[in-house]
Amino acid sequence: MNHPGAAIQTLTDQLLARKEGAIGWIVFNQPQKLNAVSFEMWQALPVVLDQFAKDDEVRIVILKGEGEKAFISGADISQFGEKRSSTASVLEYNAAADRANKALQEFPKPTLAMIRGYCIGGGVAVAIACDIRIVADDTRYAIPAGKLGLGYRFIGVKRLIDLVGPSFTAEIFYTARQFNAQEALQMGLVNRVVPLAELERYTMEYANTIAGSAPLTLASIKRNIIEWHKDPDERNLELAQKLVDACFTSKDYKEGRTAFMEKRKPQFKGR
Repeated sequence: MNHPGAAIQTLTDQLLARKEGAIGWIVFNQPQKLNAVSFEMWQALPVVLDQFAKDDEVRIVILKGEGEKAFISGADISQFGEKRSSTASVLEYNAAADRANKALQEFPKPTLAMIRGYCIGGGVAVAIACDIRIVADDTRYAIPAGKLGLGYRFIGVKRLIDLVGPSFTAEIFYTARQFNAQEALQMGLVNRVVPLAELERYTMEYANTIAGSAPLTLASIKRNIIEWHKDPDERNLELAQKLVDACFTSKDYKEGRTAFMEKRKPQFKGR
């Protein structure tokens, strides 16, 4: 399905972005490589997210893979000889990936991964950095580190444990096998599984529902979720409470109460 929208300039054609009403789209665009994530994609993602964060019209961001076969099939292994062959290059690559994942995890607005086909390795990392995952019934998930001899650092393993628990995390890593959509749903790895033909329509309806909620309320909830993922001694609970307090002093809070009493849909402005 075509989405004309307003294109957003990015650092590379391998990562596309556009704005469609209240929805920002980010598209991983290497379909010939099943949308394997390149170093350039990692570099571009925080820049795009920053633009969407500053745009008050954007209420939610959806991430997807280009084409019909994959969300993200992992890292672009063709770059490993150049980007991950020495200690210095590995550190540079990891720093770019860390910045991208951190920018996604701490993005102040709701994020939604719309997944079809393969979601492998780094694709799982991107997906679980989003708030919500809506997936087609044809999806396949795996972290094949055990078949490649790769090590996974604590920061990445913790994120998965936070989502599915230590036992399922162990199963995912120990077996390195592919799990289907229903298994992923059972583990809590994804939120919703829908027939492939309905994926885009369902996701758009879901996103528009979220976009209609009060932006300040969503921002306060998102901040609480961000702080929950941090170690207890690193949590900024003062900031979290400040965003909660801002809800109660906002015009949107008054609008929400008035709309409820008048039995109409509220028109939130984010202030």
